[in-house]
Amino acid sequence: MHRFFLACLSAVLLLSPVAATAQSRETLGWGRLFTNDYLGDNEDRWRTGAYVVSKVTGFGWNGTRPQLAGDIIEYRFRSDIIGPDNITSPAPGDRRYVGGLSFGVHTYFQRQGTEIGLGADMVVTGPQTGVGSFQREMHKVFGAPVPAVLDSQIGNGFHPTASVELGRPYQITPNINVRPFIEVRAGAETLVRVGGDVMIGRLGQDELMLRDVATGQRIRSTRGAENGFAFVMGGDIARVEHSVYLPNYNGYELTDSRQRLRAGVHWQGEKSSVFYGLTWLGREFEAQPEAQVVGSVRLQIRF
Repeated sequence: MHRFFLACLSAVLLLSPVAATAQSRETLGWGRLFTNDYLGDNEDRWRTGAYVVSKVTGFGWNGTRPQLAGDIIEYRFRSDIIGPDNITSPAPGDRRYVGGLSFGVHTYFQRQGTEIGLGADMVVTGPQTGVGSFQREMHKVFGAPVPAVLDSQIGNGFHPTASVELGRPYQITPNINVRPFIEVRAGAETLVRVGGDVMIGRLGQDELMLRDVATGQRIRSTRGAENGFAFVMGGDIARVEHSVYLPNYNGYELTDSRQRLRAGVHWQGEKSSVFYGLTWLGREFEAQPEAQVVGSVRLQIRF
């Protein structure tokens, strides 16, 4: 796995073409997404919260991915909070608390009509991240239940993680795009995932879309030519072989498959944009009694 991680990282950093070095790299856009289950099923459990921000750089954007890896690079920062169903008095067998941060580099390109995403992240877990302490203080400020599970959270660790996604877009009509994909991930979680996404509307179809790790929602990162609305929906199923968040030495048994279903709407005005989406997340381990629904939002307000 470490060789896979190093190979992905080397590809991201070193495959930029020599001819492009004479050009100046510029910021092409930003991707952001806040996810919380209070925005979905109004609970505070399991995949309870995440925030991701990405800076996308390159030598220009003409509405399609370049042919060469390294032309477009995404620098990604992500925080995650995962917890048991009850953070003050968890049930026996429920999952342990996870406070996670990750820092990554990804590149996006295409070959013969197939869109390729290649990336490497360093996922950091444990009290060293400060995520659990931050949640505890925020819950105190807002009068929410204070987590009592931080002493038993997943411990300090550094987990190199590599990922590859292959997708093939099909323009069914000028306003409908269908994109099946397959993803392989190795590291903090090791899995193989297959699925697809549908976008209805011209908005976003000439933009670089980034995939959120937890929900699978696709995030706009470059500004296209269109304003208005786009409706999105998608789903996927994964076979998970390993998860540092559900260690087998604690007796967790992973479900045979992990499913996700999602839908959302993008809106773009002259200066501002909004996204809101809902994601149904299937059970991740056998002792998890039911699925959950989380909500995701992105706001970009300019006056």
